[in-house]
Amino acid sequence: MDEESAQFVLQRYGQEHLLQFWTELSMEEKKIILKDISEVNFSEVTSYFKKATSSSKDIQKNFEERLCPIPDDAIDSFSTSTAEKLHQYMQLGLEEIANGRVAVLLMAGGQGTRLGVNYPKGIYDVGLPSHKTLLHLQAERIRRLQEIAEQAFGKSGEITWYVLTSEATQKPTLDYFRENKFFGLKEENVVTFEQGMLPCFTFNGQIILDEKYKLSRAPDGNGGVYRALKVQGILNDMEKRGIRSVHAHSVDNILVKVADPVFLGYCLSHSADCGVKVVKKSSPTEAVGVVCQVDNEYKVVEYSEITKKMAERRRSDGNLVLNAGNICNHYFTVEFLRAVGDIHEGKLDLHVAKKKIPYVDENGIRVLPNVVNGIKIEKFVFDVFRFARKFVAWEVVREYEFSALKNADSSGQDCPTTARQDVFALHKKWLLDAGAECVSGDVEISPLLSYAGENLENIAKGKVFKGPTIVQ
Repeated sequence: MDEESAQFVLQRYGQEHLLQFWTELSMEEKKIILKDISEVNFSEVTSYFKKATSSSKDIQKNFEERLCPIPDDAIDSFSTSTAEKLHQYMQLGLEEIANGRVAVLLMAGGQGTRLGVNYPKGIYDVGLPSHKTLLHLQAERIRRLQEIAEQAFGKSGEITWYVLTSEATQKPTLDYFRENKFFGLKEENVVTFEQGMLPCFTFNGQIILDEKYKLSRAPDGNGGVYRALKVQGILNDMEKRGIRSVHAHSVDNILVKVADPVFLGYCLSHSADCGVKVVKKSSPTEAVGVVCQVDNEYKVVEYSEITKKMAERRRSDGNLVLNAGNICNHYFTVEFLRAVGDIHEGKLDLHVAKKKIPYVDENGIRVLPNVVNGIKIEKFVFDVFRFARKFVAWEVVREYEFSALKNADSSGQDCPTTARQDVFALHKKWLLDAGAECVSGDVEISPLLSYAGENLENIAKGKVFKGPTIVQ
């Protein structure tokens, strides 16, 4: 693209200001901004702005009447399932793994900004005795699960790990994998790919300049995964490998049961093409989205959209009516992901995030604003629920499966300290359940030894464990 072509496109969509500093740019800077402009589908992104901002202004009429919980026949619970039923689900999931039909889709595009670091959250050291990062722990859980499936079915099925990164996290994530030899996984089974980027806008629809020669862009949200899967050939790769079941989750849950065979088996047994894990809300006012139905379509409704009265409603058994807390943990069939990519992706909801976005002022000076001055447009991974032919939910125990790592320790919640404590509490339970006499201090169990508390009896029975220590 040359200057004349760029000017023509920009005038058509009212974005001429993007070249206002053209005469001040060096040859290299001119190449950069022309490249940025050439990579933007202006027809699409300007329509995104109009759609996102108009939908954000919609008044939720009679919202309370339109909202209802997940129907009882579409949700089941780990806690209330019999041991026999859990074993059946486990065997189904392990068989799927042994046959090489399972992939993990990890959403790892976020940096650890709120943790106080400028590198990918997945390579953050939370301070466990082993100093293993989130990516390290998850890789070893995959390795252990492959072993369990092979022992159960005599087949060495391999789990393919697809890692969605962003422009900021792609290189450091891939470098980290290579430096650590992919933590014992086969390199060809660890596939990284990037989510898309969308321009940032002012409130009146002008694309923001980050520098005189560079557009301001931000990742398109975790819902951008669906387009990235198609555009970057990941769906083709899944189909070529014969994958059927995909477990998708965010990187920041230190307790995540990667490719959980029980969850896989539950979804398979119900012929679901889309499934979600949920936890019971800790309180009516917990700041977590809720999986429910709106106008008979499955959605995640943000806590801020639910009135206090609605949030406090309870069933006859004392549980909250709106109790299915979203933890960004999903099951998809590859067939469903293909349908989303080919048919439904353009119909995804668009969400507005109002942010303080650095910009170049009329004098060409880069400004770091003190107040919110623009918007980023995002897609959310859960907005595909409504396209499912068969949707199911699986309620799990929070203490066993969910501990988010989002904030610095100063916040006191969802931080490195709470993440460590939750790991130690779970591993203490595993050891005591396996017959340990006493467990005190910070005791960590290697995922290579135990995926979910199994394989510990010979090590734990009658023993005393005192931390800090690693059981491996």
